[in-house]
Amino acid sequence: MVVRLTSRGAATKRRLVEGAALLMREQGAAETNLEQVLQVTAMSKSQLFHYFPDGRTGLLLAVTDFEAEQVMEAQRPHIDDLSTLESWRAWRDALVRHYALLGQRCPMGALTSELGISSPEARRAVSDLFDRWEGALMAGVQSVLVAGLVPGDVPVRDTARCILTAIQGGVVMLRATDRLSYLETALDVALRPILGVSKSA
Repeated sequence: MVVRLTSRGAATKRRLVEGAALLMREQGAAETNLEQVLQVTAMSKSQLFHYFPDGRTGLLLAVTDFEAEQVMEAQRPHIDDLSTLESWRAWRDALVRHYALLGQRCPMGALTSELGISSPEARRAVSDLFDRWEGALMAGVQSVLVAGLVPGDVPVRDTARCILTAIQGGVVMLRATDRLSYLETALDVALRPILGVSKSA
């Protein structure tokens, strides 16, 4: 049964999720407990269990959903319209700036290394994120292909998947080394079918 929340209830629940997400970004999901979440959000235990009756399990899933949505939201409006070479360049630059700003607090690491394996439901949420992300990139590749802006033999799915994998790998190495160059290099190589060998580049 879906319980409808008042606007105040929704805001309270979101505060719990955002507080937990921030803690997990900074210290990892395994190191974050409910007491810490209550402290950082100034909430009571009864409030937490009101919104998350199954406690940590439900909160982890909510944080997974929240962080997955943040990953997509951070790329907007660029990710929603990759129909020109200029829009691809703008998306690339905005993405790099975003992860440079987040550094060690990037949600991607927690999503893929901890949150995404916390439960079958969380794994599905992360898989859904990658499916939506890949779909948006495929739509962009298809757009510039149809417009004749890139060679006609550029593979749509493979290109999108390589771009997505480059981002994931680059972010993992960014978190491990604090070096943005890994992400920049991997992303630029993955984008070569679009930006490196484009007809008008």
